[in-house]
Amino acid sequence: MSRLSDSGFEEELQISPVKAWRECDYEESCFIIQRHNELQFLAQNCLAHQPQITAEARSKLVSWLIAVHRQLKLSFESCCLAVNIMDRFLITTSVAADCFQLLGVTSLLIATKQVEVYSPRITQLLSLCCNSFSREQLCNLECLVLLRLNFRLAAPTLAFFLDYFTSRLTGYQSGGAIDAMVSTVSDTEAWQEHTINWKWLACKVCELSLADYTFNKYMPSVIVQCAVKLAKDLLKTHSVQSTEHDTGSLKTSESFCCEEDPPLTCENQVLFQQCTDDLKLLVSLNQDAVQDLIRL
Repeated sequence: MSRLSDSGFEEELQISPVKAWRECDYEESCFIIQRHNELQFLAQNCLAHQPQITAEARSKLVSWLIAVHRQLKLSFESCCLAVNIMDRFLITTSVAADCFQLLGVTSLLIATKQVEVYSPRITQLLSLCCNSFSREQLCNLECLVLLRLNFRLAAPTLAFFLDYFTSRLTGYQSGGAIDAMVSTVSDTEAWQEHTINWKWLACKVCELSLADYTFNKYMPSVIVQCAVKLAKDLLKTHSVQSTEHDTGSLKTSESFCCEEDPPLTCENQVLFQQCTDDLKLLVSLNQDAVQDLIRL
């Protein structure tokens, strides 16, 4: 006879017939689905038919949205999804320059409803725009955006692929593989510091690309793979330059930086190299934003 657990469920039910279905398999399935849907949600050349919206205006608005999402303590996923919603709406509808900021906060509101547990209040978002718009205008635009996008909001974003690739590169910590590389407390601390540095640097590079219209033509997974590799290369270069100060730390840093890169899923090698070159140029133009992470 089956014995009931304290929760009331039979213990036999806790042993699933598909026991082999693990968390990593679930993550891999999500990744495959998102990679398959990337092209459908890509808002390439979204400003091609916008007579009043320029790439510079988009860059300023996205940079403002990035600052707003930090102030409201929203996730990077919400910020990325808001930009995707905004760009896809720009493909379908011409927007006046004086309504562009309203589109930005409306897209952010829609994104937070999709991602966050609690979305910001409308009055809070309007106050960030110096109350230049009314509640009715925002709600009407929200309905229009949803109709134009056919309520298709589950877009693959930079945040999703960044989380996927960084978790793959650091996931072996729980498996004990780190013990083969570090043996002392100082080495472990160096590993943890290095991991934090390159993850934050990769995130910062992705954040910079979000506001740059040049990267509107690249799929999110391509940008993230290039950003992760660039972040590791930058830190590795810095480690090599630091040999004169600490020879011991060089060995540790080089070992961490030379871990296997994320699998290259981009079939177009030329496009991948072009994206990497564009990211290098972007980082060189924004040294002030990344120098603390690179520790130059």
